[in-house]
Amino acid sequence: MSCQPVPEDKFSFGLWTVGWQGRDPFGDATRRPLDPVESVHRLAELGAYGITFHDDDLIPFGSGDIAREAAVKRFRQALDATGLTVPMATTNLFTHPVFKDGAFTANDRDVRRYALRKTLRNIDLAAELGARTYVAWGGREGAESGAAKDVRAALDRMREAFDLLGQYVVEQGYDLRFAIEPKPNEPRGDILLPTVGHALAFIGQLERPELYGVNPEVGHEQMAGLNVPHGIAQALWAGKLFHIDLNGQSGAKYDQDLRFGAGDLRAAFWLVDLLETAGYEGPRHFDFKPARTEDLDGVWASAAGCMRTYLLLKERAAAFRADPAVQEALRASRVDELARPTAEDGLAGLLADRTAYESFDVEAAATRGMAFEQLDQLAMDHLLRAR
Repeated sequence: MSCQPVPEDKFSFGLWTVGWQGRDPFGDATRRPLDPVESVHRLAELGAYGITFHDDDLIPFGSGDIAREAAVKRFRQALDATGLTVPMATTNLFTHPVFKDGAFTANDRDVRRYALRKTLRNIDLAAELGARTYVAWGGREGAESGAAKDVRAALDRMREAFDLLGQYVVEQGYDLRFAIEPKPNEPRGDILLPTVGHALAFIGQLERPELYGVNPEVGHEQMAGLNVPHGIAQALWAGKLFHIDLNGQSGAKYDQDLRFGAGDLRAAFWLVDLLETAGYEGPRHFDFKPARTEDLDGVWASAAGCMRTYLLLKERAAAFRADPAVQEALRASRVDELARPTAEDGLAGLLADRTAYESFDVEAAATRGMAFEQLDQLAMDHLLRAR
């Protein structure tokens, strides 16, 4: 298998990822700003297929109409020249001080109305550039003080905002779906809709739930101490994995946004295995930050590394699944039995089956080994290329 990325791999990057200048709460920028057009050309050279953006990544905040049109024109020309697509777009509702208390759930009503108009304007641009997914990360939608935010009212306002956005997309005839991106904390102490499960429950309360899914991020789920592949599997099971952000994270700490595969490599292996075996057809989007120690050469090396690691893990996962020893271990672990309905004979059949309870040998079943350790070691052997 080749580890040279091609557009068919559907690898995409955000302008804010490779364009991150290395500025953090404790240190100034270590790299110059990147022109979005330069990012388009460099990513195309590396084998990416798509590029994504916040409105403010592409058009500096406060730009007038002439500057806006010029920025969009240059960006479109770069896309046309390279063949890169825009599979997703989103809105920056967190950088400017006006969003210090949130956007869709700000206590100030006029801020909420401004946030909606800002989002609607960028939805128009997203549709114009061919995006099919619109991601919504509510990084400022939260609180640090219990009395400062009526959470039930905030969820009402969040629902109102998404229902309005959905109405707008339908009325405009845009072929666009929304993907809610969960995160437990940072920059707010506690962010609303902190996990995949919270987001899925929220979607069920919306007026047009079919328009909304989730955009889980590896690091965000791990920040909450959760199992990333399990969360992604539930999103797939619900038919709601509309987009995914791939990066690396080392446990429940601040959002590291490491290169994909850095941090928890085992979780990355199982995630790639899941995406490839479950038939996920969306972008493999890398939402990472090149380390602030790197110059621009290091930025492009880390972007290439994200794609190479994914392809290596894809190769390893395929070899794992094709290995006869693994297939035998899967049978020994009775993994195939889990796909069989527990009561395919229905409730009446279950109640009439004495082997299901009255004559079931509990002690014998309790002593049966599950062979999980052998199965897991085979996975490790393949991950480490020992098989």
